[in-house]
Amino acid sequence: MNFETVIGLEVHVELKTNSKMFSPSPSGFGAVPNANTNAIDWGYPGVLPTPNEKGIELAIKAALALNCEINQETKFDRKNYVYPDNPKAFQVTQDKQPIGKNGFIEIEVNGEKKKIRIERVHLEEDAGKNTHGAGGYSYVDLNRQGTPLLEIVSEADMRSPEEAYAYLETLKQIIQFTRVSDVKMEEGSMRADANISLRPYGQEAFGVKTELKNLNSFNNVRRGLIYEQGRQERLLLAGKETLQETRRYDDTTHETTLMRVKEGQDDYRYFPEPDILPFTISDETIEELKAELP
Repeated sequence: MNFETVIGLEVHVELKTNSKMFSPSPSGFGAVPNANTNAIDWGYPGVLPTPNEKGIELAIKAALALNCEINQETKFDRKNYVYPDNPKAFQVTQDKQPIGKNGFIEIEVNGEKKKIRIERVHLEEDAGKNTHGAGGYSYVDLNRQGTPLLEIVSEADMRSPEEAYAYLETLKQIIQFTRVSDVKMEEGSMRADANISLRPYGQEAFGVKTELKNLNSFNNVRRGLIYEQGRQERLLLAGKETLQETRRYDDTTHETTLMRVKEGQDDYRYFPEPDILPFTISDETIEELKAELP
């Protein structure tokens, strides 16, 4: 039996602002751990966020460059989860009303052009960074906490690791050209997660997807997808089922390893951010930002 590969990508891009998304702390790479933080970043009670207008403008520019429709009535939401790099126990993000939706970019593989649809482009704050050291100790650096982050979610339109690689290359060029981010994967200002599943050719329904993490370069995205494509095919040909898993790519063994099995959809209990009012993006603002695009 022959199988068709189905791939979708979630790309996170840190926006090029001088301060964080909801606090006045400096935003940048390379500072002493926890130097670029304040009470808002640490999640202290009684402090209120102030949205970064520049971050919103850069998000709109990126959405326009990706051929998205702009949601003129939009808002922020709380995504609730507990993790050491998230001291507030929630992330300010966008759930139902993202900045942009229904976009696309065009890629080229082996001389053939293909349109890849973009489901949504939404604005959120980045999390901190955990470092796992010797002796079982872990350290948390919150310099990155609160950095303006754009999440670009593609539709599952890619059918090979090569198409995924071409999508990332094209996306990086567009974001670089619009100057909304420096998109340096080595500094974490561009990161990608991949979802991959297989299905028999001709079948319309998607197979059970696996999410790949720790993809810190475009080559690792391609290698991780190639390995996972083969792993899932071997399981299916042996009559076994694939599970909905999150797997980590190991760039030394060039294999993926299990992180966790998902038994259902994560429940993040989204609700509207009570400390930030919904806002309207006017036609005039959209036209002004469109005119500023290179």
